[in-house]
Amino acid sequence: MATSPNTQQMANAIRALAMDAVQQANSGHPGAPMGMADMAVALWGDHLQHNPSNPHWMNRDRFVLSNGHASMLIYSVLHLTGYKLPISELKNFRQLHSKTAGHPEVGITPGVETTTGPLGQGITNAVGMALAEKLLAQEFNREGHTVVDHHTYSFLGDGCLMEGISHEAAALAGAWKLGKLIALYDDNGISIDGQVAPWFIDNTAQRFVAYGWNVIGPVDGHNAATVSAAIADAKKSSDRPTLIICKTHIGKGSPNRGNTSKAHGEPLGAEEIKLTRESIGWNHPPFVIPKEVAADWHAKEKGAAAEKAWNEKFAAYKAAHPDLAKELLRRIKGDLPKNFVQTAVDTVINAHEKAETVASRKASQLALEAFTAALPELLGGSADLTGSNLTNTKSTPNLRFDMNGVGNGGRHINYGVREFGMAAIMNGVALHGGFIPYGGTFLTFSDYSRNAIRMAALMKQRVIHVFTHDSIGLGEDGPTHQSIEHAASLRLIPNLDVWRPADTAETAVAWTVALQNKTKPTALLLSRQNISYAAKCDSAAAPDASGLDAISKGAYVLSEPADVGIKKKAQAVLIATGSEVQLALAAQKVLASRNIAARVVSMPSNTTFDTQSTAYKASVLPAGIPRVAVEMGVSEGWWKYGVAAVVGIDTYGESAPAPVLFKHFGFTDTNVADTVQTVLSRKA
Repeated sequence: MATSPNTQQMANAIRALAMDAVQQANSGHPGAPMGMADMAVALWGDHLQHNPSNPHWMNRDRFVLSNGHASMLIYSVLHLTGYKLPISELKNFRQLHSKTAGHPEVGITPGVETTTGPLGQGITNAVGMALAEKLLAQEFNREGHTVVDHHTYSFLGDGCLMEGISHEAAALAGAWKLGKLIALYDDNGISIDGQVAPWFIDNTAQRFVAYGWNVIGPVDGHNAATVSAAIADAKKSSDRPTLIICKTHIGKGSPNRGNTSKAHGEPLGAEEIKLTRESIGWNHPPFVIPKEVAADWHAKEKGAAAEKAWNEKFAAYKAAHPDLAKELLRRIKGDLPKNFVQTAVDTVINAHEKAETVASRKASQLALEAFTAALPELLGGSADLTGSNLTNTKSTPNLRFDMNGVGNGGRHINYGVREFGMAAIMNGVALHGGFIPYGGTFLTFSDYSRNAIRMAALMKQRVIHVFTHDSIGLGEDGPTHQSIEHAASLRLIPNLDVWRPADTAETAVAWTVALQNKTKPTALLLSRQNISYAAKCDSAAAPDASGLDAISKGAYVLSEPADVGIKKKAQAVLIATGSEVQLALAAQKVLASRNIAARVVSMPSNTTFDTQSTAYKASVLPAGIPRVAVEMGVSEGWWKYGVAAVVGIDTYGESAPAPVLFKHFGFTDTNVADTVQTVLSRKA
């Protein structure tokens, strides 16, 4: 294809569609698609294994446009090759409810594998995809039956390489010897502020060689045949990922905007588009593709044939290895094993029966011991804090690769001190399918991961973040490590479930809900300090004696006044999360000694509780009864529950032993009781 007589016109079709769509929208980035058009011809024309009629074919190659502002490149190619993306959608670029948003969005546009735009995260997602492919191949392929066998390709630009996350991702890709990862670098030397030379002086080739990559180029990025040959060479590298450096001109073909930042993020303008059409020999009206060019791009028949050939391979594999085939399909679909619910119930009941006093980070590990044994798709890890996060289990030995790139079957990843990279790689693993990724770090370092967490929520991916050391309870490390605003901050992210469990049972339920949720990421906020098991009142244990049902609603009545000897209705409600639930229970007893009846509500997940029925929420938090919230964090966020007061922290922490800090910041049973009494006196 890259040597076809129409190769140049195939590339010009992308250039024309890009400049026409951006012009019609009066918004967008025409320069990068125009510059990368020949690279797209080489990859999509000669190498990419895909089927436009089935964008979810399991063994397709993955393509990631890391420099997502160049979205008209992928929209053009998807349209031209035959995906369900009609020309009307390209005409509707960047408009409300179109399938051609400003940046590519997975789940919206057929053929888009991940949502890109925040630079650097796309290539990092690609690393996760390539890792998932490699691990699945080593787990499921058998001699004579290779059914997991595809590449991950990514286009990326200067901005992706300037972002620090690209360092984290590229270093790990080299360490993991991801030979089926091939990145094509659009080296045009231009960003929004102009020529990058004054501020981007990296020797990119040497940088990637140092990571353990195979580096090809620089090559002429406007010669499709040359780029195609480079890709063919890259595919021969089985033990190293490859970076192909493609020298290009941004806005290729534009007489006055080419090679300038003007081509980057604004329409070319009607007059410049006219001149560009003349310059590249494209004598067709806007959005019109001549039949001969459309025929060269069309990929439906080729894609259908490729999938058919693979289906025949898979049928033979299924006949030889029926159990493996069934398991592979289950995992790719993201379905949990049939025995999962029973495993979850048993795990929660076991937590109730043992009633252990442990830190909730340890409670998490106890739950993981059961879940990782039952779910081979759980792929864990930690950002150099395994011994603190407790993300490893007996079923998840550390992942290692030998000199030839062969893995040892490990399921726990040492990400190193790379929180952002870890989070975005987990997104890529989840997007690929076959694994449910989870990874740990301290809660305060969720700041490093935040944008990747947000992207997981936006993309509706089942990714689980284990955040330990969740409060001033970590003690002497001081305010740099003590999470004050982080729980509230994470709760603000739409479509992110946030759990801060109070004991072993709540932690097991939190893991259960996280694993069952196929369309949301989850953040588990866990303590460093030990927490006593909180005995549940009868209503909390219904209906299955495990507490699974009540706790899974995000908040429930943990203790009534009668549980501490007060034979009258609650005069106040104490709402608490995590380790502060024990404090609320202690304050309940103090209030009882003062003849004040208080209900204690444990709210491990307000994001989950908020989705419950009005009737259920009213049963937990009855109208007309004053409420006081207790949490070692900022008070903002609690007022929506109609609380009259919050025992919280609206300053940064201090460095001291945890018990000293609790007293200093007012986290004592008497202070909580006094706060309730003050609220009641105001009401009176």
